[in-house]
Amino acid sequence: MPELVLKGCGTALITPFRNGEIDYDAYRVLVRRQLEAGIDFLVPLGTTAETPCLDNGEKCELMRLSRELCPDLPLVVGVGTNSLSQTLANIRMLGEYGPDAYLVVVPYYNKPTQDGIYEYFKAVAENADRPIIAYNVPGRTGTNMTAATTLRLAGIPGIIAVKEASGNLAQIVDVIREAPEGFSVFSGNDDQTLPLMACGADGVISVASNIAPEQVIGLVRAVQAGDLKAAARANSNLVPLFKGCFVESNPIPVKAALALMGYCTPEMRLPLTKAGQATFDTMKNIIDNLGI
Repeated sequence: MPELVLKGCGTALITPFRNGEIDYDAYRVLVRRQLEAGIDFLVPLGTTAETPCLDNGEKCELMRLSRELCPDLPLVVGVGTNSLSQTLANIRMLGEYGPDAYLVVVPYYNKPTQDGIYEYFKAVAENADRPIIAYNVPGRTGTNMTAATTLRLAGIPGIIAVKEASGNLAQIVDVIREAPEGFSVFSGNDDQTLPLMACGADGVISVASNIAPEQVIGLVRAVQAGDLKAAARANSNLVPLFKGCFVESNPIPVKAALALMGYCTPEMRLPLTKAGQATFDTMKNIIDNLGI
């Protein structure tokens, strides 16, 4: 298995739609914008990409296009489901397009025990040809992966990192403090990037960087440089954006903002629906204040 060390800022990319179909031209523009901003890695086909509403052909084309546009940038592709066999099928299918790692979410709806979570990820890692990043997001999955379970997973060859979106700072700091060398911790919540990186986290997998890549990257770079005063200023400027991205279910507000900026339509696929006017108004005010 190839070695991979990830740090810094990664963007969980949206999937733009137009008239019910993926707008691949808009996707190209969005990816190039990330590259020009200096993003460290990209995450196609995550939750922010509305992946549950994409068919296999669309997933393959997005992954193929992502690698074409980013021949040298690390790509972490979302493959996780609540079925081991389906997750492994996604790995086999998308592995052909050259991802550098797989993002695997804690199985949702099933509500597995901590032992079930451990055995699931162990089985995924044993059958994967590339490194695994575990993704803990109990607000979406219904189950929290505890620090103890995460640290058990950190000892499995091939599991190299966790994206932590539990919102539980004490839990995440426990993982940061006790994780073995070489195991990375990424904030899965934009608004916790600064405190978690200040405690030793390796970066963020960001939603807000779809909208303001330079600014979110600037926050991350300031923490990496040890300039916490500059990081605090950057974070303060970004707090309204971090909050705005979740005034409706992600990625509804993100698409509203990008539509206002002319990068794509605000179109969603059901069961998600286009942003309401209040969200458009909120996002317009935020992007105007940020000057983007």
